[in-house]
Amino acid sequence: MNKKYLIWDFDGTLGYREGRSWAMVLIEVLDRQMPGHSYSADQLAPHLRTGFPWHMPERPHTYIISADQWWAEMTPVFVAAFDALGVGVADPVLARNLARQIRPTYCNPDRWRLFDDTLPVLDELAARGWTHILLSNHVPELAIFMDAVDLSARIAAVFNSAIMGYEKPHPAAFRGVLEIVGDSRPVWMIGDNITADVFGAAAVGIPGVLVRRPDERAERFCADLWQVAALVEDAHGPGDSSRD
Repeated sequence: MNKKYLIWDFDGTLGYREGRSWAMVLIEVLDRQMPGHSYSADQLAPHLRTGFPWHMPERPHTYIISADQWWAEMTPVFVAAFDALGVGVADPVLARNLARQIRPTYCNPDRWRLFDDTLPVLDELAARGWTHILLSNHVPELAIFMDAVDLSARIAAVFNSAIMGYEKPHPAAFRGVLEIVGDSRPVWMIGDNITADVFGAAAVGIPGVLVRRPDERAERFCADLWQVAALVEDAHGPGDSSRD
């Protein structure tokens, strides 16, 4: 009997960072460095909707070969966001100094959490013979967050865009996963982003399940991971490897 695989997105699907948006991360830095400031996440958000690697998934970034380089590529994005608010107008160095604080702030492992249903569902599905793989558009430190929330031991393989150099839905982002699953069936992709996760998986022949964030374009949507478990088990119950 073929092995059964579930490919999971991480951020927004299995886990999240407290203060989930990047705008909130910048506000955390301002709160610490400029107490009493009057800036808000809503003011910053429009200036953080472009510039991240996952905003340009059609462009590989295999030339980035270290975590330091990855974050250095992001510095102009953060500086521009601060500059757009007028932060540091009187001190041109201030915005760059603030931008350097984004990495340690975002990467604080104490700020990362799993959804309440994540571990129970992963463990239940593993007991039913499913193998879990992680495929995420994320920062280089993803493995640190996974360790912090006790997720790593439950995942057979991790594919991180910051390390691969390809962002979902680029087909190459799925290359390593496809090498593992081969011709095995069943295999599903589960994520909260219909474009990156569901459409990206469909383009390489993997059915997808949209979770947590409804979208009328989704063929399959589950409000939580328990519904995902019920869906895949109904489609592929114990001993059944014949159905797609």
